[in-house]
Amino acid sequence: MRDTKEAFNWIVNILENKKIRYRITGGCAAKVYGSNRRLADIDIDVPFAEIKKIVPEIRKYLTFPLKRYKDENFDTFGLALKYNGQRIELCAIDKEKLFDSRTKKWVKPAFNMQDYSIKKFLGVRARFIKIKNLIEYKRTLGRGVDLRDIKNLTKS
Repeated sequence: MRDTKEAFNWIVNILENKKIRYRITGGCAAKVYGSNRRLADIDIDVPFAEIKKIVPEIRKYLTFPLKRYKDENFDTFGLALKYNGQRIELCAIDKEKLFDSRTKKWVKPAFNMQDYSIKKFLGVRARFIKIKNLIEYKRTLGRGVDLRDIKNLTKS
């Protein structure tokens, strides 16, 4: 059984207590801004050097160690973990490239860790990617799930 609230609170507390720069992205951010789809995982952007600072504290929950990950959409360094049944992924935003579905080229996303909004999710205040940046990120990827999120996020 998955406990998203407990997992979200746990990881945000670690990031805040260690003074790690971060921002929540992906489907979790989309939910905060109005998407109604089921949450698959909690995606978090963190500078590469700062991810290393929390590895000792999260090591026993790792399902994918800190290393390069590349597929048809992402070329990045990151790690994945599972806490109370909830998958959490930390991505090294300063080393990430996305495959732009519109131009068919690899691009670097905007890297400004100061550009975030404080939002409450499941009773916890945390840093989330700004909605305009989230929409652009999802437009770049252009996957079905991203297009559905954009539709939900841009309803008037």
